[in-house]
Amino acid sequence: MNILITGIHGFVGSNLVVSLKECHNLYGLDIVAPEKEGVIKTFSWKDIEPTSFPMQNLPKFDAIIHLAGKAHDTKNQSAAQVYFDINTGLTQRIFDFFLESSAKKFIFFSSVKAAADSVVGDMLTEDVIPAPVGPYGESKIEAEKYIMELLPITSPSGDSSFLKKENGIASKKQVYILRPCMIHGPGNKGNLNLLYKVVKKGIPWPLGDFENRRSFTSIENLCYVVEGLLTKDVASGIYHIGDDEALSTNELIALMCEVLGRKPHIWKMNRRMMEGCAGLGTLLHLPLNTERLRKLTENYVVSNAKIKAALGIDKMPVRAEEGIRKTIKSFLK
Repeated sequence: MNILITGIHGFVGSNLVVSLKECHNLYGLDIVAPEKEGVIKTFSWKDIEPTSFPMQNLPKFDAIIHLAGKAHDTKNQSAAQVYFDINTGLTQRIFDFFLESSAKKFIFFSSVKAAADSVVGDMLTEDVIPAPVGPYGESKIEAEKYIMELLPITSPSGDSSFLKKENGIASKKQVYILRPCMIHGPGNKGNLNLLYKVVKKGIPWPLGDFENRRSFTSIENLCYVVEGLLTKDVASGIYHIGDDEALSTNELIALMCEVLGRKPHIWKMNRRMMEGCAGLGTLLHLPLNTERLRKLTENYVVSNAKIKAALGIDKMPVRAEEGIRKTIKSFLK
């Protein structure tokens, strides 16, 4: 397949190149366009503007994977417009391009934060009514809405897909909105790396009395899902992405200490006392406040049942602990 990947120089894009380059012809679309091993050519965003680079001069793509976006969640409303310009505006542009192109599949990387800032109940599923908090999640859900306004048209066979007329012939287009939870893997410098730095310094973890559970997404499992969507006939729709097992912060710290070859220092400070300290921190504008305590200790479990059923699998190829270990070991280098 000829595949166009936006944001190809990012963490996920670089891993997708490694995963897909042996079986597919890859093209990139990014702010910068240096050569990349496994990529035939990388275009810049201005290259898809009809007035500057006619679409017919571009290669004929079979699929488009849209990764480009602004991450790093924030509730700073003064910076909100940047998120909407990039996460919503660029998505609209590339999706419009997809509709006019010969590509049959479109994979958009949204986020679970587009669905919910906090999980109510046992786990987050695709049928939740979206309630994002902050410009990151809000800009992602606006991008989803733009896509969903054109989706779905149900074909006679019963699957949800686009049926677009091209030269009088019905051409089926399939569209996937992916909502991954925290993505990690070797080379990724996200929140796991911040926690690792705390553990490495030997600083005790005082919140051991909070047995929270969170879902993560190994980059290997993510690449596996994308390959499956590209090569299998999967119905269009929204799919949450995550590893099979959720892990607690205590388990994460234990895994980090295991890789470091040391004993974990997890203090089970009284839960009510810690909540009281956080409340005082809110009043005095201290680093540990009620909101931060909630983020550090809340449950955020994401169901991956729908995507596994769609791909016809019983489990993801990489277990959560295995993926976390690989990521942590990469921090040692």
